[in-house]
Amino acid sequence: MLDLRLTRAARPAVQLRRLLVAGASAGTGFLLLSCLGYALKRPEAAGSGALRLAWCVVPVAATVYLALAVARTDPGTRPRPGLSAIGLGPARLMAISALVTALATTLGSLVALSLFLHLRGDLKGLPFDGAAAAFLATGKPLPLAATGTLLAVVPVVATVAVAVALRPRDPRPVARPQRRYLPFVRQAGGPAAAGRTAAGTEAAATGAAPSGGGAPPVPANRIDPRFAPPPRPDKTDDDKGPGDTPSGLPWAVALVAAGLTAQAYAGRTPRTPAFTFTAAPTGAGFFLLGWLLTAVGLVLAAPGLTHLCGRLLQCARPGALRLLAGRGLMAEATRIGRPLGILCAVTAAGYAMTTLYDAPGRPFGPLSALGALVVAGCAFATLLTVAVETRQCRAGTTDALLRLGAPASVLRGAAALRAFTLLAFFAPLTLAIAALAAFPLSR
Repeated sequence: MLDLRLTRAARPAVQLRRLLVAGASAGTGFLLLSCLGYALKRPEAAGSGALRLAWCVVPVAATVYLALAVARTDPGTRPRPGLSAIGLGPARLMAISALVTALATTLGSLVALSLFLHLRGDLKGLPFDGAAAAFLATGKPLPLAATGTLLAVVPVVATVAVAVALRPRDPRPVARPQRRYLPFVRQAGGPAAAGRTAAGTEAAATGAAPSGGGAPPVPANRIDPRFAPPPRPDKTDDDKGPGDTPSGLPWAVALVAAGLTAQAYAGRTPRTPAFTFTAAPTGAGFFLLGWLLTAVGLVLAAPGLTHLCGRLLQCARPGALRLLAGRGLMAEATRIGRPLGILCAVTAAGYAMTTLYDAPGRPFGPLSALGALVVAGCAFATLLTVAVETRQCRAGTTDALLRLGAPASVLRGAAALRAFTLLAFFAPLTLAIAALAAFPLSR
């Protein structure tokens, strides 16, 4: 019952983020079912059906990443002192997060199934005068196994991703205790014991073993491992300090170059609407491969570029405002950079994709518009969710600055300066990559 109350008694903002996950799951599930309908309608076009299904990997990945970001920002499943005493340890909270994610994505899949059956006319007849009958295989029975498998893709992948990402970690290594001398020696046994004590003290001071045999005592300048403090947990990629520069920038540049090359090769094919899944597998497949390589390259490069923005803000004798904004960007480069790189990749791909169409009056079909809406919406919602997570992680520092007398206007100004710096740096970069990707396709 306590788990249910933690899930149900959440703030409206938390419930809104869960509804966003359900909506993204519904859109992705409908796209997957549309691929099934196309395969049933045209069983001879196996290559085109496989290409449609391959394109659905992008909205599936975007939905799973949004679900993971929402699960990490859920305040009801965050470990707090005292919860372990009532049975809500890290493992239990992880299970609650995975369960909430499974419920939200399953709800979205059920909505997608209801809409798909309604458009097929299986519930109340054909709506919209049968406009959707062309790509939903109206009149043909749906295979239950294939339908259930496609609808279970997003809930299963999202639940497993949340469970793996939020699994409890014990930073202290388990080591067997070793028998060593205590840092004190008991005086007992008369002159012989006193002699052994003196010999042991001299051996400890010189670092040599005592003449009487046995293990040497712990030197005076060392700490007995049994009384030593536990080791500090290893830092993860999201918890790096301001001085730690994110790695992977050379690999990112190489991946972006490879992706642009693949898109340039795809531009050699005749201009056809590849995103509507009617193009030949060669051109559209290379375009998809190039987009994925470019997206991965931007995701790997964005943390390093965000860290660079923080350094640039602190150049030339910075004041308190620039110093706070720059140090904040450097400390949160990895956490903010990844979703920012994904949003840049989606924007660049969307701009380049519009050049593949001959008819500018109707650039997208209904399924193409739905896929673009799901991917772009998930990317933008993930960035906003990560911004909320960053604010939650910075709450302790903000409270400390307010207690020290820092005005609230300075903190708001630092947040606005961080957002403006990222926009001023990444907007031209995204436009440049989009222009390079669209140039071979527009010739």
